[in-house]
Amino acid sequence: MAAGGGAGLLPFLRLLGQLKRVPRTGWVYRNVANPESVSDHMYRMAMMALVTEDKNLNKDRCIRLALVHDMAECIVGDIAPADNIPKEEKHRREETAMQQLTQLLSEDLGKEIYELWEEYENQSTAEARFVKELDQCEMILQAFEYEELENTPGRLQDFFDSTAGKFVHPEILQLVSLINTERKKRTAATSHPHS
Repeated sequence: MAAGGGAGLLPFLRLLGQLKRVPRTGWVYRNVANPESVSDHMYRMAMMALVTEDKNLNKDRCIRLALVHDMAECIVGDIAPADNIPKEEKHRREETAMQQLTQLLSEDLGKEIYELWEEYENQSTAEARFVKELDQCEMILQAFEYEELENTPGRLQDFFDSTAGKFVHPEILQLVSLINTERKKRTAATSHPHS
């Protein structure tokens, strides 16, 4: 752990702990019972990065990007498109939060984490673009699971619609195809229970 982080380490970890208690806004707005937290979402994204088979990507960097991409939300909350906050304002708030968070760490660690967040925000590398696709893929996987848990097939279609055409990575395209196939089967089974 951060030997040079000193007194800032505990406040940093406590702020990060807030991510366990920040529900994902999209699910809250759709009245999903027991919506996942931001940290739930980031954990599965990091695991999705861990199990990629793409040898052209720096897997370690992908995991790191997944772990920091929504970190600012421990301070600013999960700002969803439905909040109608301009992209520039959202970025400004998150940038301020990331500066506040990373100042609690040693200079080297703070710089490393801030630069990872910037890389994701700017979509400046293949790894950042892959993790952005993971972000959206994890969201539709979660939407599918909520439809299943609530036995409400198709209820969260707008989450699927919002990602249509946004996936290009072959592994993610394959996973999205599997999710959609499974979802269609479940929807058909629910609408025709006796067939």
